[in-house]
Amino acid sequence: MNFPTLISGRFIKRYKRFFADILLDDGQIVIAHCPNTGSMRGLLEDNARVWISTSDNPKRKLKFTWELIEIDQQHLVCIQTNRANKIVQEGINNNVVAELTGYKTILTEQKYGSEKSRIDLLLKDHSEFADAYVEVKNVTLYEDGQGYFPDSVTTRGHKHLRELIEMKQLGFRSILLFHVAHDGINDVKAASFIDDVYADLLSKAQEAGVEVLAYKSNISPTEIKLNKRISTS
Repeated sequence: MNFPTLISGRFIKRYKRFFADILLDDGQIVIAHCPNTGSMRGLLEDNARVWISTSDNPKRKLKFTWELIEIDQQHLVCIQTNRANKIVQEGINNNVVAELTGYKTILTEQKYGSEKSRIDLLLKDHSEFADAYVEVKNVTLYEDGQGYFPDSVTTRGHKHLRELIEMKQLGFRSILLFHVAHDGINDVKAASFIDDVYADLLSKAQEAGVEVLAYKSNISPTEIKLNKRISTS
């Protein structure tokens, strides 16, 4: 996925969850929309290099959207969680995700399950395998050389795991796919120290036959592209 032309600056602060003050390279301070509903633990580094996109949509309250941040002057991270599903879908279409090749149709945001969720990606029309329900989670938490999900308690994530278990029990393929949007992460595990309920449900999902995958993207200020599978522990 190609980014629109991004503007670089420096991170000042995040506040009210959806707002971030950014110091642009020309000295101007702007307010950017922060499209990340998590805690962003480990990402809010003072004066870190960031990149923002612009929009000419007159209906938007904020012209700018925060897209990337550079952590420790070495790791690029995509904080734009809304891009994860499209990145993964593009990767599937390009046969990057070996486990999900051969499906002719990909549907998005389809209603499913007894808890009335919407699945991120529904893969259909495979000659050998049942339809595949794919839930995508964006991973950015990196501590002591390890990637983790989630970065805050997620009751919504609990529901998604229960729904995936249910679909597996109904005879479909159920896949939890971690999209790793931090180029320092090479392994993903459940953050039990943040959300022990999620960690427990993830173990139960795996025992029930839910497939857990982690795929990492290459990230630059011009594009982000699904690249390779990494380990889950």
